[in-house]
Amino acid sequence: MSPKDIYKGKLAEKIIKGLNKRNMEGHYVATKEEALKIALEIIPEGASISWGGSESIKEVGIVDAVRGGNYTVFDRDSAKSPEERTEIMKKGMFADYYLGSSNAVTFDGELVNIDGMGGRVAAYIWGPENVLLFVSVNKAVSTVEEGISRVRNCAAPPNAERLNLNTPCRTTGTCGNCLSADTICSQIVITRYSKIKNRIKVILIGEELGY
Repeated sequence: MSPKDIYKGKLAEKIIKGLNKRNMEGHYVATKEEALKIALEIIPEGASISWGGSESIKEVGIVDAVRGGNYTVFDRDSAKSPEERTEIMKKGMFADYYLGSSNAVTFDGELVNIDGMGGRVAAYIWGPENVLLFVSVNKAVSTVEEGISRVRNCAAPPNAERLNLNTPCRTTGTCGNCLSADTICSQIVITRYSKIKNRIKVILIGEELGY
């Protein structure tokens, strides 16, 4: 095991302690394959599942796995019209499991998320019975403020490029604190505690995933 791998394990252990004291459940695995295995052990067959926008869950393979498994899936990307997409997203707000990632996580277990429309962070706050997040250790930060800066300057610009949005960060590579119609920084949500014990489950992953 390399020094970097040892460091990631120790950092994950610290984050998990922070999550636990905040009424959230934490796990650590070195690879995305292990993350997928744990997730499929957590989610029972027959459960209803939905998800928000996240590159991490695609990279882990959980989206393809549940689409092909014995689950009730609320998949907004299967919609044939904007109206149908909205209806699927509404149903997903009351799924048994909602899948996603976190834009940042502090060493003390606070989750930092910034969203455009707000559907993803709304589900993290309330609605689905369980929220299962796949978070690369490379998203770990020391403070909430550092997390917000990381999202705005490291995650938002490539996401704006991916989504072909007209934002200053896409042009310059750094946050312009914009009020553009295309902004993906409309909602800033800090999850510092879960009122329902272990409703939020975080799988920390040693590999670099997402943005």
